[in-house]
This record gives sequence, C-alpha cells and structure tokens, in this order.
Amino acid sequence: MAITRLTDFITVATSKWTYGDSAFKYEGEVNQDHDTIYPLMIMTPPTSRMPDIYEGWEHYNVEMEFYNTYQTAAQNAVTLQLRWDNLQDLALEWLDNVLINYSGGVILNVSTSSPTPTQVYIDKESLQIERIKNNKNDKLCRITMRFDMRMFTRCFTPKSVYPNTISDLVVWLRADSNVTFDIPTKKVSTWGDSSVNSNNVSQSSSARQPFRYSYSPSSPITPSGDYLDKTRITFPTPVTGLQPQYHFISDTFAPITGNDFTIFSVVNCTTSPTVPIRSFYGYTDVTTGAKMEIGQGVGNNFTSNIVDGSINDITVTAPVTNIESDNIMVSKLNEETLSVQVNDGNPISNTTAGFNATGLFSKTNFSIGGLIGLGEGNWSEIDSPEILVYNKALSTTETNQVLDYLNNKYKIY
Repeated sequence: MAITRLTDFITVATSKWTYGDSAFKYEGEVNQDHDTIYPLMIMTPPTSRMPDIYEGWEHYNVEMEFYNTYQTAAQNAVTLQLRWDNLQDLALEWLDNVLINYSGGVILNVSTSSPTPTQVYIDKESLQIERIKNNKNDKLCRITMRFDMRMFTRCFTPKSVYPNTISDLVVWLRADSNVTFDIPTKKVSTWGDSSVNSNNVSQSSSARQPFRYSYSPSSPITPSGDYLDKTRITFPTPVTGLQPQYHFISDTFAPITGNDFTIFSVVNCTTSPTVPIRSFYGYTDVTTGAKMEIGQGVGNNFTSNIVDGSINDITVTAPVTNIESDNIMVSKLNEETLSVQVNDGNPISNTTAGFNATGLFSKTNFSIGGLIGLGEGNWSEIDSPEILVYNKALSTTETNQVLDYLNNKYKIY
C-alpha cells in the first residue's frame, strides 16, 4: 500500500476546495491575509498518534474551518441558519471528493472494484460540526468540522535495515547530517562521512564550494525549479572557465580498495547534457589512464564508465523517466561485469572480458561533483541528498534493502 504523508493529504484537500481560497494555518491567522476569496477553508495543523506501529496507520485529529462573509447587508437578506447550511453543503461535498480521490476515483459498492488501495479513512462515528456566528469582528460566519482520519504512513518492523547494518560500507554521505557549512552563504567546506571510516570529502576554496539547502520554505528553489523537500547538497551551473567549479575532493583516502563496488547516488539533475557524461562521482588517474565516471549521460540517461588503465573499459547506460526529479542510481561492479539500475527498475549490465580493476582504486583523486583534470564537460548540475559506497558487489537482497531505505526516506517511487 502506498505511503500517504500529511503533505500529500493537504495537497489533495486544497485541490478539492474549488469554491474559494484555502490555506493550512492556525485559526487565529485568518485576518492576516487581505483580498481573501470567500468561502474560505482553513485546515489547522492536526495532532496524530500511531496506536500500532507495526500496522502502519497514523490517526489524525483533523479540524477544518469554513468561513463565509456575513455582514449587515447579508444578515438582512439571508438567515444565519441558511448561511450555515450553505457552508455545510460545500464542506460535505468537499469531503466527499477527497474520499473519492483516495478510493481510486470511484464510489465503492459490492459490484465495483477499486483500481487503487484505499489509503485514507474517516472514522464513521467521528464527524462533528460546530456553528459559530459573529466571527472576526462580526463580519464572518463559520462552521468547524472535526473528524478522525486514518492514513497509511509507515509500517515499522521489529528490525529495520539501515545502510550501516550491511557490511563493507566505506562512505555514507548524508546532506542532513555531519556537514560543515557557512550559515549565511550555505557554502559547504566538508561533507562528513557517516560511516565509521571518516572518509570525508572537502573543498577549501570558497569559490568552488557547493551549497547546502534545507527543506525550509525560506530556502531557494532547486536548480530544477522545485521547492526542496529534503536537505541536500547543490552543485550549481559552473562559471565559464572554472569547470568543474563546484565539487568536493578526497586527497587523503581511496574508499574502494578491492575489485568490486556498489555505489548508490540519490540525485536530481537540472538539465540534459550534450557531452558524453557529466560526472557526479568519479575517480581519475591521469598517469595510468584509469578512470571511473558515475554520472548523467546525454538525454534522460544515467551512465557509468570504468577504464582499468589498459585497453579495457566498460560502459553501461540506463534510461531515466524524469532526470529532473529525484532518482536513485545504483552502479555495481562485479569482477568483469558493470551494471546500472535506476530506482526499482531492472539492472542493465555489460561485461568486458579481461577487465581487471584490482588495485585500480588504491590511489587518491576521488571527487564528487565533477572529474578533476579532464577538462570541459566533466562536471555536474545536480542536487544530491545522499551517496553511499560499498567496497563489494552487494547481493540482490542487500541492494533492495538499501533501495528500500532510500525510497522510504525520499519517497521516490
């Protein structure tokens, strides 16, 4: 069953109120807005509880306020009870449309099957309506509708699987934790590793430091034009002549020390590139020619490319439905086979006989946000809330466990 958050319900609730203005705020804030179109619907922030965390249902105590004007001229022409009745008719029609939305767009009966599982219920004995007059300087009348609502939000299990419960986690970069940044400018100097390995990445040059934006409404919108939902590190468009400009480097460690690896990158790309790959995670050794690029290919594609320092290389490209929204890219090397998986799709793989990555990544020069020393085009324009690197090829079960963790957190698919 799909997860429904309070934000999702508010979006549906406001979209179904088509008679006037709507807002999510406290009742005392009604008079703060001018030029309000009545009738007005206000949803006040609800309280909630989870009576059984293993079932996944969250119970909300919802209070809705419905306002309409009732000035002297209206009082002379329309009785108060008729104005209340009109408001109640609109409120019940609104509630009916909200519930139809969550029953798959149809009213269910014995002969009708729902195309989607119902995710929101109103407890049948909980609906209450209160009628108030002389509200807000005697110029408004109001009805208050209260009900208990159940939404499927999260089903806990006795033992959750987090990335650090799987062995060989060597890098865990989270934008919401262990980040050193300047508060006024949002510029990040160090993105700290949340694994036990202290494999931090950093940028000492202020002109090249990426930015950390939180999900606060006061934050700037993302480069792709969306408001932030989760805290993330942003790599903006570089200034001409400074590519790659915004990036982190690691000059003290090599996180991948074996022949195999698995890399999870949660990314939101801003535009489709015209160069072969814009790298958001990579490694270069200009002496041997060894290279790893985990990035964005031409068009709506994610691409991984590895060169072992001789004549052998492997490239895999996987299509992306919408590259300008959050996606999870999984790049996995298992001996001579490289695979790329996007979200919960099927992995796409390619094998090169004779490919040997043993010792390939034993040196430094790992970077995030662009490849160092390879010139124009090897840079990123992305938002990234989380990156994980494992020093082995994860099994299908382990891969799905990490995907479940990331999807539960970022609500991607």
